[in-house]
Amino acid sequence: MDELTGVFIQEAREQLADLESGLLRLEQHPDDADTINAIFRAAHTIKGASGVIECGFIANFTHKIENVLDRLRNGDIEVSASLTGLLLRCCDQIGTLVGVLEAGQTAPDDSVQTTGDALLDELTVGYLDVTADSRLAPPTPDAPQSETDGDGIVITDAWHISVRFGRNVLRSGMDPLSFVRYLAGLGQILSIETIPDAMPRSEEMDPESCYLGFEIRLQSKASKEEIEHVFAFVHDDCELRILPPNSMLSQYMQLINALPEDNMRLGEMLVRCGALTPAELEAGLAAQSVSQHDIETEDGDVTPAAAQIGEILVESRLVNKDVVDAAVARQTQVSEKQAVESRLIRVQADKLDQLIGLVGEMVIAGASTNLLAQRSRQRELVESTSVLSRLVEAIRDSALKLRMVQIGETFNRFQRVVRDASQELGKAIELTISGAETELDKSVVEKIGDPLMHLVRNAMDHGIEPTAVREKMGKNPCGRVTLNAYHDSGSIVIEVSDDGGGLPRDKILNKAIERGLVAPGATLTDQEITNLIFEPGFSTADKVTNISGRGVGMDVVRRNIQSLRGTVTVVSHEGSGTTFSIRLPLTLAIIDGFLVGVGKSSFIIPLDLVIECIELRDATTDRDFINLRGEVLPFVRLRGMFNIVAPEPLRENIVVVQYAGQKVGIVVDQLLGEFQTVIKPLSNIFRHLRGIAGSTILGTGDVALILDVPSLVQRTERNEVREMRLNAALPKPATPSEAMVGLANRREI
Repeated sequence: MDELTGVFIQEAREQLADLESGLLRLEQHPDDADTINAIFRAAHTIKGASGVIECGFIANFTHKIENVLDRLRNGDIEVSASLTGLLLRCCDQIGTLVGVLEAGQTAPDDSVQTTGDALLDELTVGYLDVTADSRLAPPTPDAPQSETDGDGIVITDAWHISVRFGRNVLRSGMDPLSFVRYLAGLGQILSIETIPDAMPRSEEMDPESCYLGFEIRLQSKASKEEIEHVFAFVHDDCELRILPPNSMLSQYMQLINALPEDNMRLGEMLVRCGALTPAELEAGLAAQSVSQHDIETEDGDVTPAAAQIGEILVESRLVNKDVVDAAVARQTQVSEKQAVESRLIRVQADKLDQLIGLVGEMVIAGASTNLLAQRSRQRELVESTSVLSRLVEAIRDSALKLRMVQIGETFNRFQRVVRDASQELGKAIELTISGAETELDKSVVEKIGDPLMHLVRNAMDHGIEPTAVREKMGKNPCGRVTLNAYHDSGSIVIEVSDDGGGLPRDKILNKAIERGLVAPGATLTDQEITNLIFEPGFSTADKVTNISGRGVGMDVVRRNIQSLRGTVTVVSHEGSGTTFSIRLPLTLAIIDGFLVGVGKSSFIIPLDLVIECIELRDATTDRDFINLRGEVLPFVRLRGMFNIVAPEPLRENIVVVQYAGQKVGIVVDQLLGEFQTVIKPLSNIFRHLRGIAGSTILGTGDVALILDVPSLVQRTERNEVREMRLNAALPKPATPSEAMVGLANRREI
């Protein structure tokens, strides 16, 4: 039951996400019947699955929601803002109840129960009228409705369900009878036949194995998908076949042929349970006796079984031809859908993490093997290890792709956030999403949710102006928040933009001076003023609201993003809006690196950020920049940065890297080539170390440090800004070359 409950919790949260997104779409498009049906299916799935695991407090609460959605689906009530708002709050309550189940509690506490009862009362008073709507009453044991078609065939309005449970159902902790009992909740079971053929002799019987099978006639208004969901938790350990009401005789004959029992005995059971008449069974068995020659086409191709029997039945005037054609088309569509679903498989995240860890160890072992082969100078061994390295790289790429998920699912969660916040703030705000198909490592996606939440809520509260103010400024009364994602230079960039009033730089600076963060009279650049919003406890809000104003959100944003080896930048224009750009690595596990050496120390530079490598010709100069084809390229010396004591090399090299559009050079002694890098996190002792993103293990067993290129780029930018300020305070040189000399003389040590 623990495993079954875990599967339910995961699938329930997925269905809740679909239910919430469907309600938000329905609010924008009230007449969309497909959306209404999708919402109903999501709620019904949650209710059905909770009934299978015998979680009554979720099933009972969701049942009332399902009744409302059923009335909405049948046109008895109309879509309104109050209805969607109430149903969204019911979604939150279901999520809370799922959390109660996940915590191992047998029932919700008093506060949760009180909230749920209040929501159910609102649903009942506003949208349910049990006395007036007979569909909400429990099913009555009336006889099944029957009618006669044009050819005199009696058709019973009932589903036929054939289920054979697998041997391991009992071992998995599931009770086959519980599925049958819950099936009765969808309607009325008209008849049920137990299949004893699979039962072995007593001395051969395994008490832990299941040998049960049933032929069931169910009168219900449920859809086939809803009936299939009843057996969702044993989908892989049972054989389930469902025939809809008014099915053709050919479909029943296919069912008889597909099942393992004797055809005649199974046919007699179908007759006893009312699925077939004796005449129909006799006609169907006769149709199957047709020779192979009779069912071949002129081209010699054998027609599908459904079409074979259908044609024979049409000639015998047992069914109409259009019914046969519709059934064959229906069967083709079902087969195509099942083929697509069969290509999907659900894998636990822990198993993927374990796989990535093993692949990382394989990468390290492969590097060691390759190094030993190079030292041996045996050509055959070198070629063999080269092939092995290519295979390891392919396995690495395939394993990492398993963890890649689209960021659109994360973006879509903010539709609800924007809706609720806009109503609370009294502003008209819409959310625009682009780049939802951009893929990112699942571990990064899970950790980026909180920073994005803070940025979106701040954009709505601080960024978007009130509607009256926007109208006076000639803006669209409806503000816009935009979420965008795209790949750039081996990283993923996530942008949160708004078309509001921008950041008030004067107000930010005055607040910083008031709090002592900036000395009075200090001269700061626009970017430095903007970056003050990331200081702990900093806020320009005049009052604290439920959305923002406490001064903790932006500090959390920066710290969380830095923990992911990412950066966040801000571009703001007063009166037109603000854009926050988050730049993150695609994965946190394995990367392609460029191995360099300084003295006896080794360093790894992410290969995606490397532009080119050049020789530092004037190695004796004390300047920290060079002229790279007419462009000033600042650089940092790893020897001085890490205080490496080693003899000066005869030749130094510059590795040119680019991050967020900014180029920087890194001066090293040796260029050692590409290296598959397994990222090992640093200990907490080194959490304040700047310029290092992690470590890795080389093939020799030595440890190499992975350089934090974004930190190095920011460091050079700060140095350039300070040098420009000093340069602005002195007379301007006459030529660009004199400017470079002056900048070198005044550089910061």
